[in-house]
Amino acid sequence: MSSTSRNVRRTASTGLALVLPLAALAACGGGGSTDTSAEAGSGKGTISVWAHQGQKSEDTAIQNAVKSFNSSQKDIKVELKLIPGNDYTKTITTTDASELPDVMEFDGPTMANFVYNQKLAPIDDYVSAKTLSNATDAIKAQGEIDGKHYGLGQYDSGLGVYGNKKLLDAAGVKYPTSVDDAWTADEFTAALKALKGKDSDGKVLDIQENNGLTTEWGTYGFSPIVWSAGGSLLKDGKAKGAIDSPETVSALKTFQSWKSDVDPNTDGNAFAKGRVPLSWVGHWMYPAYSEALGDDLVVLPQPDFGNGPKTGQGSWAWGIGADSKNAKAAGTFLDTLLNDENVAAMTTANGAPPATKSALAASDLYKQGGPLQLFSDQLAKPCGDTDIAKSCVAVTRPLTAGYPTVTAKFAEALNSVYGGADPKDALSKAAKAIDQDFSDNAGYEIP
Repeated sequence: MSSTSRNVRRTASTGLALVLPLAALAACGGGGSTDTSAEAGSGKGTISVWAHQGQKSEDTAIQNAVKSFNSSQKDIKVELKLIPGNDYTKTITTTDASELPDVMEFDGPTMANFVYNQKLAPIDDYVSAKTLSNATDAIKAQGEIDGKHYGLGQYDSGLGVYGNKKLLDAAGVKYPTSVDDAWTADEFTAALKALKGKDSDGKVLDIQENNGLTTEWGTYGFSPIVWSAGGSLLKDGKAKGAIDSPETVSALKTFQSWKSDVDPNTDGNAFAKGRVPLSWVGHWMYPAYSEALGDDLVVLPQPDFGNGPKTGQGSWAWGIGADSKNAKAAGTFLDTLLNDENVAAMTTANGAPPATKSALAASDLYKQGGPLQLFSDQLAKPCGDTDIAKSCVAVTRPLTAGYPTVTAKFAEALNSVYGGADPKDALSKAAKAIDQDFSDNAGYEIP
């Protein structure tokens, strides 16, 4: 697999590949008032499971997990259906709740919409206390609404800035080594200036522009700038005064100022080929970058805009269909799927940070002293999706059924600003569109 295709595939774990389905979610009708609790059932029999078809190694990991589970006992039989990743969210969206499986995978930001439309049931009564307590706080934050858990994941995600040590040293640029000594936004801008002095074309930063800023990558990759500046995408269900706040406007002005330093990265190889010394991206590029740079690869936190450095988090997760008649059996399967053996197999397959405490501690990449310890350190300080304090780092994207509108309008504004638009105007326009949509849908209140 080429580094470019691996990039696109891995970024899909943050929702990048699901932009069209995410947008389609926004058109879903309102939630009713029916009970979304699944029926416990006998805990025996056949259960159906849906998962997204990802890269081959991921597919093999889930297929092996199912095969092993089925052969390990006689009471429950799992029937697995893999659905192509690009169609997956749309398939759940357009399928009536009564036709959905007992267990289904979903991309993190889509969860609130599926809860709103009575397609997911709380899992607290069906997975074991051990499974819940072993889940990392960050992954639990993604899966929780009003004190109930609707999803848990095998893996999480995180953002950073990869650096080419050789090029940084040649330009005399001192760089941070942990979240605690992250560059300020001004220091990051100064580092870009110093690096430009040693670069032939003056392009010293990759922001994965090749993925498109109007996609989920735009929101996932750059909303941390907003949170780090003390802003937010929503506050108390409103975008006005949040997404267009002075802090957010100022942060996006700084982001806009970097454009002349950015390599458009049309071939996906700007950093791996040594054209730029810095790459703003996530954990999923580590395999390609490590292979290309070896010991010259360093992993840095994103810059601090005043409210502490921040990262996005969240990824694919597992839940129980609201119409399941055998949630007890579904929970038993989820307990197995989220054990150390299966989590390790999946995260070995895709390189993501394990979303269970025990697997994370044992991971060669993410454990203390491992090359990607930074991502673990960030995820160990979860913020949730509201009240984003200076002391926390990993922020969950807004847990609202209206998220598809939020992400579409923020990414649109981000792209406009990057193209030269006035940040205040672009963000005010986004706030107005988001608030109108929320007003049209009674605030997407989950019953």
